[in-house]
Amino acid sequence: MKIGLTKERKTPPDKRVVLSPKICTEALKLYPELSIKIEESDIRTYTDEDYRKEGLTVSDDISDCDVILGVKEVPIDALIPNKKYFFFSHTIKKQPYNRKLLQAILAKKIELYDHEVITAQNNARLIGFGYYAGIVGAYNGIRTYGLKYDLFNMPKSETLSDKIALINELHKIQLPPIKIVLTGTGRVGKGAKEILDAMYVKQVSVAAFLTEDFEEAVYVQLDVLDYNRRKDGTQKDMFDFFDNPQEYDGDFLRFARVADLFIAGHFHNAAAPDFYTLNDTKKPDFNIRVVADISCDIGRPISSTLRASTIADPIYGYDRFNGTEANYKDPENIAVMAVDNLPAELPKDASDGFGEMFLEHVIPAFFDKDKNGILQRARMTKDGKLTEKFAYLEDYVQGKE
Repeated sequence: MKIGLTKERKTPPDKRVVLSPKICTEALKLYPELSIKIEESDIRTYTDEDYRKEGLTVSDDISDCDVILGVKEVPIDALIPNKKYFFFSHTIKKQPYNRKLLQAILAKKIELYDHEVITAQNNARLIGFGYYAGIVGAYNGIRTYGLKYDLFNMPKSETLSDKIALINELHKIQLPPIKIVLTGTGRVGKGAKEILDAMYVKQVSVAAFLTEDFEEAVYVQLDVLDYNRRKDGTQKDMFDFFDNPQEYDGDFLRFARVADLFIAGHFHNAAAPDFYTLNDTKKPDFNIRVVADISCDIGRPISSTLRASTIADPIYGYDRFNGTEANYKDPENIAVMAVDNLPAELPKDASDGFGEMFLEHVIPAFFDKDKNGILQRARMTKDGKLTEKFAYLEDYVQGKE
């Protein structure tokens, strides 16, 4: 079996890669029947020479490979028919901008496996860049706070070599006694929490966060039941919320009244309540003035996320009275950091972590007859058709929605 690592061709360029040179070498030792070929690339965080030093073949042609691995969407004209592809297709939510991509994948009889739906039997995601999104997102949130109030000017994370370099920069600054609210306890939330802990920001309870004043910067990490409550007043567990989000009202405003900085690292179900709306931000007691929206769902559930921002230009302002984009330094406006490809700012660390997960969970499935159903659950297309699990995309493919 031959795996090929494709060059990332999407604009703006993404330096990440699914398998680092070290992970390639480990995979070849574990599976002697495997071979790996690297497509030449001048943008990858690991250079062609890095792969050659590990004895790997680097070529301008990977058309002889059985499986092709990428990070971002592969442009239509670069897709090789009748191959197995792994990449983030951004089609599973019926994203209009990638309809033609999925149509082309079907027409070329490609087997598509989306990284986002590589899951365990309980539907928990097995691989992803979320942890590094949390790392970079929290750093960028702190950086945004400093820029808004002219307190400090930290370098952009993309200019730093790794997570340790980010933490070293954070140790150079002193936060005022602000309150930071962090949502999410998954990979993103864990990454963001690691940054706050590395800064020695004190974690406090929900009750203390809501009622007490502090002489130092503090944060609270929230799970879904901290900022949502059942409409009927009953107390149930988080799984009830996941199963019945429409039965809940949002309760985030109690945090918005006392928080200064909001780091959003949650996953949001479209049927779940909003965190806040334009009507909420208009209120005199709405206190949040900086939002690091790592989740980056446009418009909802966080009204101030008007659009995704970019690594080159990561911050914009939100006029909390009119709901329009404005100067983020205005004291009444909310500064928004909503970069939607945060892990790309730490490409080496992110690639290393992603590759370790891919080696642990996915590559074994190529050789054990997919005994755990990893590939079966992630396969979106086969023989020019959508698989049963993804048949809901048929209308999307046909252009009917």
